[in-house]
Amino acid sequence: MKIDDHSPASTIVSTYSDDDRELEAMGYVPSFKREFSNLATISFAFSIMGLCSSIATTFNTPLLLGGPASVTWCWILGACMCFTLGASIAEIVSAYPTCGGLYTASAQLTPRKHRARVGWLVGWLNILGQIAGISSTEYGLSNMIWAAVVVGKNENYTLTQGKIVGLFAGLLIFHGILNSLATRHLAFLTKGFVFVNLGATFVIIVVLLATTPRSEMHPASYVFGSDGIVNQTGGWNTGIAFLFGLLSVQWTMTDYDATAHISEEVKRAAYAAPSAIFIAVIGTGLIGWLLNIILVLCSGPLENLPGASNSAMLEIMVLRMGKPAALALWFFVCLTAFFVVQTALQAASRTIYAFSRDHGLPDAGYFGQTSRFTHTPLRAIWCTTILSIIPGLLALASLIAANAIFSLTAMALDLSYVIPIFLRRVFHSHPEVSFKPGPFYMGDGWLGWSCNVICIAWTVFVCVIFSFPTVLPVTKEDMNYASVITVGVIVLAFAWYALGAHKHYVGPQSNLHKAETQDDSEGDFTSSQDGPEKN
Repeated sequence: MKIDDHSPASTIVSTYSDDDRELEAMGYVPSFKREFSNLATISFAFSIMGLCSSIATTFNTPLLLGGPASVTWCWILGACMCFTLGASIAEIVSAYPTCGGLYTASAQLTPRKHRARVGWLVGWLNILGQIAGISSTEYGLSNMIWAAVVVGKNENYTLTQGKIVGLFAGLLIFHGILNSLATRHLAFLTKGFVFVNLGATFVIIVVLLATTPRSEMHPASYVFGSDGIVNQTGGWNTGIAFLFGLLSVQWTMTDYDATAHISEEVKRAAYAAPSAIFIAVIGTGLIGWLLNIILVLCSGPLENLPGASNSAMLEIMVLRMGKPAALALWFFVCLTAFFVVQTALQAASRTIYAFSRDHGLPDAGYFGQTSRFTHTPLRAIWCTTILSIIPGLLALASLIAANAIFSLTAMALDLSYVIPIFLRRVFHSHPEVSFKPGPFYMGDGWLGWSCNVICIAWTVFVCVIFSFPTVLPVTKEDMNYASVITVGVIVLAFAWYALGAHKHYVGPQSNLHKAETQDDSEGDFTSSQDGPEKN
């Protein structure tokens, strides 16, 4: 793997010009201000995964299905596989640093006759996966906050679905307001996210070790060995129960391409965006493994978890640190989850902007416009915010329906990632496909091929695991709807394309010939394009 710099740029101004020239070479008029520095970009990449907050919301799954050893070993196994996926995505992002991300790349990596259909499929999988991810993360944050209230009131508090959904909706509206800031303000805020994220994680690790008596720490056989394999699935064999531990790491280490979606706002995007993705994947994987080991080591009796708060991680912290210290640190865990939604909403809004810019939405390019004041896609931001609220509102009528939508996240996003990786290899010698490697390039030797093949095979494997109900016997409450929802999205997307979308969507297309701004009578927005390019 290599990252080399052939850029002659030596000043910020010339770097901006190089970025914009690269974007224009891909057929797009620069519409954003490049305000994200290297630090802000790396912070963004770390924040989208969440680390301690994502582990807090998913820790119950491996611990209570496969046991403590499943937590430990499945995390590092999944993290190693995610390294290959992260590297493969970074390679493509380096070659196509646009806010369309892997959606744009997918269409460019396939022969012309397939571009519209491939772009359409990847675009919808990516958009709906991101929206479901925003909604599920915000819903999880609402539960985390209320869990702290339950613990703080000594479990004498009645929590209703209305309270959870109300806080969820309020938080999302607040995130929409924050994302309406100009890029320079978003970049400034984002710089600090990584320090809270990693700082909270290391403080939790240190305090847990300092407050847990050595005599009460679990032995290595419990943390790493057969004593820690506890099948609580109700019917699955122990091997399957153990593999359910992969769900935590796969849910945490997803949305890799979020950094790609802000690449039109990043300085030296072809270098900074893929590097940030790669660094964040490695950092989250290794530090997350350490946190999981310490949580298991200090967890106390398994039968006491997840406790009244329904959060095993919070109960472990209260057990070892005491309630005041645990709740103080839990505030920063919740803050980390807040940052996840903040960055995820920014990334998803740029995806909707890019898809609208290419007329993938039936909006005549309405959401593919940026504000004259903030130079950000305000319409796409609020479209994303409203769409993300809808799945959570379903929980008022049926929590099963809401969870079914939430389950779309990991499977839809992972499929949208491996499609361009697969196409990049299958059509590498096709005359209509020209893959021009960016600065982050693993080459066509054994390293590049092995990373690509491993991540594709691994994604197919985990999608199978994602499809299993986690407990037996299966009831309507326990049913896993991830595969049903994902297949439904694919079928409906192609049906929509065949019935009429093909008339307005022909794949990613240049807007250079329609770069002039709208006149003042059309409001305070500048349009990225007026209509689809005629073939």
